[in-house]
Amino acid sequence: MQKSILKLFVMNPHSIIYLDSSLNQTAEKWADKLSLKCFRGDTFSIDSKALQEFIRKQCLNEKDGLVFTLDEYGLALQALGSLGKQIKIRADFNDAATTYRRKKGGGKEQMIAKAIGLRNGVSLNVLDATAGLGRDAFVLASLGCRVTLLERSPFVHALLEDGLERARRFAGTEDPELLKILARMQLVGSDALNYMESIQLKNRPDVVYLDPMFPPRTKSALVKKEMQVLHQLLGAEQVSEGLLETALKITRHRVVVKRPRVAPALSGAAPSHIMEGKRNRFDVYALRRIR
Repeated sequence: MQKSILKLFVMNPHSIIYLDSSLNQTAEKWADKLSLKCFRGDTFSIDSKALQEFIRKQCLNEKDGLVFTLDEYGLALQALGSLGKQIKIRADFNDAATTYRRKKGGGKEQMIAKAIGLRNGVSLNVLDATAGLGRDAFVLASLGCRVTLLERSPFVHALLEDGLERARRFAGTEDPELLKILARMQLVGSDALNYMESIQLKNRPDVVYLDPMFPPRTKSALVKKEMQVLHQLLGAEQVSEGLLETALKITRHRVVVKRPRVAPALSGAAPSHIMEGKRNRFDVYALRRIR
């Protein structure tokens, strides 16, 4: 059995900084929940050099650092130093790019829809066992799937929780269609293996979707800065051993694994078939045809 291990130095966020005085109580709640320090930063303009210097000081002048910032746009993970100046990571389900893909992105003709076996008249229960920032889960929910999102990191879980809540508030008054999509998304803070091993027979998903952290790339093809930050946040090593095997035991129909186009198959197991795009591919492990 092949192990997939990502070895990196783990870097947890140092604090949460609120950039609007009206958000102090919300920031303090997040700080308590995540066991972080809470600082006031509302005297600075967003993205100003003064704010960057203030954040750096809160990180004890470390060369690199991660902090949460809270502003009118919600909770964001912000990176300093070589991780990428002014990199902000949010979970956003009603931004312009997400809305455009939802409305004009190809619907059930998208490769991800074909990979999970989505067809007209079919409603699937999908377990996204490695949710990340929830982008693929949202696409599947927008196509009519009921999606359970698992995220083991409390920090990424916080970004997802904040993003979903912001989207619900917006959709409640501005976008009824979006509200229906969000109702099909359930967020669970859990390790994927533990969750799948404890799942009851009656709650087995139709499809398990896996998008384990991509292996590091060479300097000639660096992962984008956002992924570099997530690599640092999610731990010294991410072990995907056992994910595929356990998923195959609990799925009703198939397991779909998202991989970089040139990466080896997860656990070295040959898929039933492959759907390949320019950058990524979907390895499909089908147990039976979805009707």
